[in-house]
Amino acid sequence: MDSFFRLLLRLVLVPAGFVTALTAGALVILFGQWRVGALFAAVPGGDPETMFALLDALFAAGFLVMFLVSTMWLVGAIGVLLSEVFAVRSWMFHVANGAVSAFAGAALFPRLSGEMAPIADPFYILAAGLAGGLAYWLTAGWSAGFWKPVLSTPHRPPPPASGTPGANGPA
Repeated sequence: MDSFFRLLLRLVLVPAGFVTALTAGALVILFGQWRVGALFAAVPGGDPETMFALLDALFAAGFLVMFLVSTMWLVGAIGVLLSEVFAVRSWMFHVANGAVSAFAGAALFPRLSGEMAPIADPFYILAAGLAGGLAYWLTAGWSAGFWKPVLSTPHRPPPPASGTPGANGPA
């Protein structure tokens, strides 16, 4: 019964891990590469028309970035599946999976979205992958594998019976 509850927990934690990883990767690209925060700081006097245009651009950029990061995590799902099957709980595995999947997803993005040029800066692609991998590990990766309990004590053999030779010293 315990393994059934662990399976149900994994069915909740893995999608939650994907959502946190997508959000972390999107925020790195939005505020790092595209510097969305600097756009709002540059608005003189808070003109309502300009603010509306910036919010519209932010919405469109967020949609585009979520599509980009989703293509990255479609590739990353292979590593997540391997970590769940083999109960790999290492933060280094999940962060490396995020970095590799970010580069592979960024390479696939122009073909899937119809954009003419690939994403420009590989530094922010790597940063988004690392942030996404770490966010996934913090949410779901630290307890990967439904069949392997997180907090378990190793099974020790029972102590020898008192009537057997060697139990109370040499015979």
